[in-house]
Amino acid sequence: MGYLVPVAAVVAALLIGAVILLRLEADPVEALGVMMRGAFGSSNALMNTAIKATPLLFVGVGITIAFRANVINIGGEGQMVSGALLATTTALVIPELPAIVVLPTVLLAGIIGGAIWGAIPGALKAYYGVNEILSTIMLNVVAVQLMNFLLRGPLIDPAEIERGTRIPQTERLIDSADLPHLLGKLHIGPLVAVLVAVGAYLLMWRTPVGYRIRAVGLSQDAARYAGIEVRRTIVLAMTLSGAMAGLAGAVLVFGSESHRMVTDGSTAGFTGSAGFNGIVAALFGGLHALWTIPASFLFGGLLVGGLAMQRAVQVPSALILALNGLVVVFVVSSDRLRRRLLARDYTGRRAAPTSTNDPPGETSPAEAEANDR
Repeated sequence: MGYLVPVAAVVAALLIGAVILLRLEADPVEALGVMMRGAFGSSNALMNTAIKATPLLFVGVGITIAFRANVINIGGEGQMVSGALLATTTALVIPELPAIVVLPTVLLAGIIGGAIWGAIPGALKAYYGVNEILSTIMLNVVAVQLMNFLLRGPLIDPAEIERGTRIPQTERLIDSADLPHLLGKLHIGPLVAVLVAVGAYLLMWRTPVGYRIRAVGLSQDAARYAGIEVRRTIVLAMTLSGAMAGLAGAVLVFGSESHRMVTDGSTAGFTGSAGFNGIVAALFGGLHALWTIPASFLFGGLLVGGLAMQRAVQVPSALILALNGLVVVFVVSSDRLRRRLLARDYTGRRAAPTSTNDPPGETSPAEAEANDR
């Protein structure tokens, strides 16, 4: 029941969306059917959904790492921009090299850019007690202003200056930095994102580093008593979280159809609000890296299908934002109920004897770990 709560939350949000469609004199059955077909009804739709879900998955994986350390990272937008800027600058300054060298280099630059932008609020939180929600949100503003300055000045396409249009975008980046395509418009970004999610799961549940991060998130006092460096672990969690968002920014640039970094002057103009939607995908996936994979593809489908619905039934574009907002509110609000149900189930398992030799209420460490996972 606990794992079905987020699904029920999405269904409830869509039902309210159906009521709004009725008020707009649109057929909700037709509209929602068009949305589902637009997201999952054809190979082209599935490719669009996978591409749209890719940055959500990167950011969502990073969020699961930060939240496991009990640190709230709201700075995915700024970290995506920071990673994209460093990756783009790297592509502009390195000479023409084989793709086998250039592509890993620019992706690594994106990881480093996001990691730096995540480490700053992590250090402020760990060593100076600065609220990470405020610092990450403010750094989002800093990142977008830095992006506007660079794309309207040092990094602007020289052709834009010659034409006098001055659109804030870079020149066409080197071909060797383009993400290879698997099928049609589908590049390797979704595959890389899934591999990163699997790697994050192994990191968090199969390594001492992940154990320390989870221990700090559960109880800083207990972790400190056990000899874990709490402040360093908090900074590490935020750094890893920012690195994932930075990689999302790099993939957005080098997997785009224009193969350049471009914006309209706002953060969402470049990120498409993936930094915030990734948080919802992570919560929908129960802050678990593997469950974030289907959650990201679901929300990617909602975004793609919403645009198809808008074109088919001629509803205002604001309705798409409203539907996404409803899904966000319902999923976040239902998280407490989900955790309560899972905790009740876990308590029931502990109360039941595991064998004839095990007294009620006791379980092995391995079983406790499995139940928690």
